[in-house]
Amino acid sequence: MGSVDFDQVTKRFGAVVALADLDLNIREGEFMVLVGPSGSGKTTALRILAGLEALSSGHVSIDGKVLDRVPPKERDVAMVFQDYGLYPQMTVFKNLAFGLRMRKVGKQEIERRVAAAAESLGLGDLLNRKPRELSGGQRQRVALGRALVREPTVFLMDEPLSNLDAKLRVQTRGEIKRLQLQIRTTTIYVTHDQVEAMTMGDRIAVMNDARLEQVGDPETLYEAPSNRFVAGFIGSPAMEFSTFAASRANGSVELRRGSLALSIPSELDVPSEVVVGIRPEHACLWSHERDLHGPFEGKAQFVEAMGRETFIGVRCDDAQFVVRGEGRVPTGIGERIQFGVRPGCAYLFDPASDEALGRL
Repeated sequence: MGSVDFDQVTKRFGAVVALADLDLNIREGEFMVLVGPSGSGKTTALRILAGLEALSSGHVSIDGKVLDRVPPKERDVAMVFQDYGLYPQMTVFKNLAFGLRMRKVGKQEIERRVAAAAESLGLGDLLNRKPRELSGGQRQRVALGRALVREPTVFLMDEPLSNLDAKLRVQTRGEIKRLQLQIRTTTIYVTHDQVEAMTMGDRIAVMNDARLEQVGDPETLYEAPSNRFVAGFIGSPAMEFSTFAASRANGSVELRRGSLALSIPSELDVPSEVVVGIRPEHACLWSHERDLHGPFEGKAQFVEAMGRETFIGVRCDDAQFVVRGEGRVPTGIGERIQFGVRPGCAYLFDPASDEALGRL
């Protein structure tokens, strides 16, 4: 078992609200990612569940058992921090076994659990080494193994990959996801990196300014963001936004900003002004042979050649777009660029509430 419930959980530090009315259910065996910018409340939520912070109001529970006043050591959770926290004087084996020895687990059971964790994490040849003899990725695996041998009901991970270089982050997040799929222990993973969130999570909880913005699987958050913050946070490169005047005429929605004008058949009701969001992969260099809204024309502000694709920042009548081209696109800054937008890929948001209105 291992379902987790946050029920209207609030945490205040004096006048500062670090977490506001968090309602979140995490299913048994699920890999849930809490993602958001610094100060969004994600780590506070994790620390409350671990018992490292007392909540101000609400309740937190595991398998229906309310934990509000349960000491941390009795909560049956194991936590992995971004700081590995290994004992430098101990070998890998002793680091893995230390917590079990403190709990008076029998010698044979300790050896069984350590051997199983070492095999899962590829640490079998490193058990006699000390932390100073390990690479950063190996140290992180030892920290994961120390949590794994606990055989807890819930794993809690607070940005465990932040100290690794980019290549090692990719490798290690694959190992963490593989391990979680193997053991099926409920896991709550905190990160500010939306790429980690999208590639690792069964579901993702997007947080901002101490509040939960949206919960869903990666595809739902990408394809159907509930508001402008989620739309801009999920996706890389990020969605670009511009404000347009909007109206309905002859069964179509008409959008206008300076010389930019677009009329799209739609039954969508729109206010007189909308924020239009377009992802870079949905804005393409113009081609008469493709099904695109346009053409639009603007001046290249920057060019990012990535090898297999090129992203071009284009300014049109004070509106900013990022346009994607296949392969290497020979474009210089200041050149005029024609592009179009894929149908159904212009996201509309209410400028007052930032709530999603629909897609055109």
